[in-house]
Amino acid sequence: MPEPVLPSTARTLLARTARVQREGRAPSMVAGVVRDGGLAWSVGRGDVAEPHTDVQYRLGSISKTITAVVVMRLRDEGLVHLDDTLDRHLPGTPLGDRTIGQLLSHLAGASAESPGGWWERTPGGSLDDLALGGDDVVLGAARRFHYSNLGFGLLGELVARKRGISWDDAVTAEVLAPLGMTRTTPRPVAPAAQGRAVHPWADVVLPEPEHHAGVMAAAGQLWATLTDLGQFAAFLLGDTADVLGPATLEEMTVPAGVDSSATGWSAYGLGLQVLRVDGQTLVGHGGSMPGFLAGVFVDRDEQTGAVTLTNTTTGPDIVVFGLLADLRAAEPRIVEPWVPSSSPVPLDQLGVWFWGPAPYVLRSVGEDLLHLGPMPGRAGRASRFARADDGTWVGLDGYFAGETLRIAEDHLDLDTFIFTRTPYDPDAPVPGGVDERGWS
Repeated sequence: MPEPVLPSTARTLLARTARVQREGRAPSMVAGVVRDGGLAWSVGRGDVAEPHTDVQYRLGSISKTITAVVVMRLRDEGLVHLDDTLDRHLPGTPLGDRTIGQLLSHLAGASAESPGGWWERTPGGSLDDLALGGDDVVLGAARRFHYSNLGFGLLGELVARKRGISWDDAVTAEVLAPLGMTRTTPRPVAPAAQGRAVHPWADVVLPEPEHHAGVMAAAGQLWATLTDLGQFAAFLLGDTADVLGPATLEEMTVPAGVDSSATGWSAYGLGLQVLRVDGQTLVGHGGSMPGFLAGVFVDRDEQTGAVTLTNTTTGPDIVVFGLLADLRAAEPRIVEPWVPSSSPVPLDQLGVWFWGPAPYVLRSVGEDLLHLGPMPGRAGRASRFARADDGTWVGLDGYFAGETLRIAEDHLDLDTFIFTRTPYDPDAPVPGGVDERGWS
């Protein structure tokens, strides 16, 4: 069981949630913070039944992340590859030359919405009923990020065909059941909130319709309780219950097409939003459907998460970011103590190496990783490396992600760059050679 937050922290979190619910005129709102595998604090505000943790709300686009988890399971089983074109597994669509990875990261150039009526307010049918055409391709592949509900509808259909069952059954069997999300369902199961629109100029409300979106369900169909959404936050923090391996979950959080060392950015990984908020990198997803808003975001460094569900079409600010900031300020994570560990390479291979005249430091990170980066106070490229089966080292992040580092006695060989023990060492295989006149 997660340790409850301190009473003073609980009051701060309650005050923020109450203010957002009132100022945003949400008929009801439930919110919570997550650590140690579940809800450490939660509250319900407005017209919400008790226990507030067991009332279903519609998740909207958080359903996309759950769809993406099943796609990544297919990838890990070798049934699909992220570089496969859609036509290979789901032939006959105008996006057939776009890849699964591009669809997952909204880089496929697919139309934002499916053709026909507003799918979020009209019952859906099969893929054939969509009658897709050339107009549903609006950008070239990998040109730019373009959020696409249609793209995830197609990924849901891919999941159904590869598994031979409906999307609903696939996500239930492969994600929801293993994570203990027993109150997460494609259609509402009482107790469930009624979706509502709030009039812009008066304090009156209007019920919103509810239906099954058919082939578009993978983009926004699911309903869940606060407890279940907290379980999913715990999954994003690493409590994966063997649904995904840790490396695959980490892969999903890597931003596509942005520099993750910059400040103040917003990006998308593989079915996950990746945001920099107040200097912290947060991963998760927001959700909206007519009558509902939802959010689940986690701070993987702090090992905390925040979740919120409300039954209004528009209005309240996104409270989860504030809740995470409040929790971080009031109860910062106490990190594990440093303890000595063995180096994965001989100590004489570590230390200062030079790329041309620029000094870099190769150091061990725990027992398994190496880090190569510029001397403190200097600009330069930095990456972590993990050992490969052949004894070389493969970049995990930064500029050299995926590149191979080879360590020799007198030099490092990294993606055509040669690092030497002294600047431009004439006895090392420096590309272009070293002028025999030397330094002067």
